[in-house]
Amino acid sequence: MKAVIEQRLQAICQQLVAEGDLPAEVSVTPVLTVPKDPAHGDFASNLAMQLAKPMKQSPRAIAERIVAAFVDQEGVERVEIAGPGFMNFFVEAGAAFALIDRILEEGERFGRSNAAAGQRVQVEFVSANPTGPLHVGHGRGAAYGSVVANLLEAIGADVEREYYVNDAGRQMHILAASVWLRYLEHHGVTGHFPTAAYQSQGYIVDIARALEAEHGARMLAPADRVFSDLPPDAPDGDKEQHIDALIARMHEELGEENYRLVFRAALDSILDDIRVDLAEFGVVYDNWYSEQSLADRGLVERAIERLQAEGHVYERDGALWFRSTDFGDDKDRVVRRDNGQTTYFASDIAYHLDKFERGFDQVIDIWGADHHGYVPRVRAALTALGKSADRLTVSLVQFAILYRGGERVPMSTRSGSFVTLRELREEVGNDAARFFYVMRAANQHLDFDLDLAKSQSNENPLYYIQYAHARVASVFRQLPLRGFAHEPQAGREAYERLTESHEQALFKRLAQYPALIERAATAHEPHQLVHYLRDLAQDFHSYYNAHAFLLGDDAPLRNARLNLVLATRQVLANGLALLGVNAPDEM
Repeated sequence: MKAVIEQRLQAICQQLVAEGDLPAEVSVTPVLTVPKDPAHGDFASNLAMQLAKPMKQSPRAIAERIVAAFVDQEGVERVEIAGPGFMNFFVEAGAAFALIDRILEEGERFGRSNAAAGQRVQVEFVSANPTGPLHVGHGRGAAYGSVVANLLEAIGADVEREYYVNDAGRQMHILAASVWLRYLEHHGVTGHFPTAAYQSQGYIVDIARALEAEHGARMLAPADRVFSDLPPDAPDGDKEQHIDALIARMHEELGEENYRLVFRAALDSILDDIRVDLAEFGVVYDNWYSEQSLADRGLVERAIERLQAEGHVYERDGALWFRSTDFGDDKDRVVRRDNGQTTYFASDIAYHLDKFERGFDQVIDIWGADHHGYVPRVRAALTALGKSADRLTVSLVQFAILYRGGERVPMSTRSGSFVTLRELREEVGNDAARFFYVMRAANQHLDFDLDLAKSQSNENPLYYIQYAHARVASVFRQLPLRGFAHEPQAGREAYERLTESHEQALFKRLAQYPALIERAATAHEPHQLVHYLRDLAQDFHSYYNAHAFLLGDDAPLRNARLNLVLATRQVLANGLALLGVNAPDEM
């Protein structure tokens, strides 16, 4: 019904243009909202207030003109004008009844639309450095990105999910050195283990042992050559200089071929683990994009050359700088250091340029909140290269903080003291992990209560929603045990008897679902869907507790109610599917 009213409003706008009252160059797209107070109707519009300035009339006068055009609109009982010119639309009960049949007929397709049809959208998310297992912080980005992609597909977009593999940065070389040192320890070659190295005695040692199993003593070097004459480590020296010197020493001792063997062993082992971990979490990518491939294909140099050709770079202190302040950034950025090496930012420029050259209409980057400083510089580079920065959306995902027994769970990636995504999934399950990760807006901090996520009580919002779905399934399992059968047509003929307040509340909530999906998708806000499902579950539980569905001899009313709760179960299942969460029939 929402789409019908919006189409009628759009037609009225076109008529106003044809009559010369609304300038043709004014672009208005009528959008209905759902009032919080049911007394204000099923839908509301501020269209009259939008048209007031271009039409040079009062909003109320315009509203009266629009309302007059709705006197013959099928499915609309009445339209009321409120305040200075808001319009409240009340839908006929028959339209609500038709909604039940529509839900049952469309099934899994109900709520999907073509609102974004024809749009190619790339969603890049997680993209964690492959230097260790995914931790619970990465998990929030994984769940959020996955659901955003699902929502966009639900409104018709052609979505490609991508993981950007940071396989060319300094952290990867630190990882390789960490593995090599553990490999040496396994052979009895010991010395100081750098403060800046990856300290884990778990996955780092496992990779080192696998390296030894495949290559034996091929990467061995004596301790005096490995550890002698290195700059002092912290606290007496600089830990970063120390680890960089050790990486250089590793190159000297192993040579390029053996160094790359260690490097690839570490990268491939961790990347394979990440792929499996995410797949088990319900996150599957269309493309895994290598950062190293940018350099290998010359795309980084090509991007720099394009900036140079447009006069957007300059030299200073032997380095090459991008004039990002010309495009809104707070300072200029280095794209090539004085040693000739290109920066991570230069790779970012090339990567985003390549995204747009691959033909995406919209690019969505989902980054950790600690990357907020990268947003203006990337947008500046795109603008300098002639690309519309408005086609890039960056969603920043705040940290997830775990609590167990009311106590915060400590985390530190470098020290190896962190809770992995796999450990979280094993403790609370995939469903709870995905659901709790998207319960709040991504830009808000998330306190993840492990005890609540595991609880089977109405305090657990996921349990509350899944239990509503299971309750409907239980009703239909009990039908034959009570000697009844579900007769959908008999129920359709008795819809007018669904007059209870709980039934009316369910009608209104179910009608909101398609608009909710479109709104959550375009805003990239999965938490809107979470809140809707919780409200729908509450409406159903209230209905279930107030009325007996399977008692008495009133077959027509019983079947009408069964149709209604079956439609409710379908919408619950559809919403949970978009969240990547199961809809169980038994709990």
